[in-house]
Amino acid sequence: MVQKTRKEPAQKTQEFRNMDIQKNGFLSIEQLTDRYFGKSTNVGESRNAEGLSFQEILRQKSSAEKTETQELKFSKHAAGRLEDRNISLTEEQLERLNDGARKAGQKGIKDSLVIVDELAFIVNVPNHTVVTAMDSTETTDNVFTNINGAVIM
Repeated sequence: MVQKTRKEPAQKTQEFRNMDIQKNGFLSIEQLTDRYFGKSTNVGESRNAEGLSFQEILRQKSSAEKTETQELKFSKHAAGRLEDRNISLTEEQLERLNDGARKAGQKGIKDSLVIVDELAFIVNVPNHTVVTAMDSTETTDNVFTNINGAVIM
């Protein structure tokens, strides 16, 4: 004769607890007890000392990385200036111009003068756009307006 083992009430209670925890999406007993005993521990809602959640910090970091790696665009005006003055940039100069704009952004500069060799560029840093360009023959006055910082590369 086969004997059926009878489960003790404590075993049944533990099995029901495990099922309830899994059905409700709780990851641990602590989260379950925190919910029912008034402690507020929201998964995914923890905040750092500045009050930012993990998701907010991740979003800031990923947008900062995009900002640092984004290539500069040339406005229609700047492209026209380069063409009118027969200015052509080498890959190395363009890389240095991008690097200068990145450094300006790290320092909080919004409109920057970036000097690369004998060329001067006004860069709108937040928009990643070269606004105008000139060579050494046009910078004889050495006066640049509407900028709030300069980077010499």
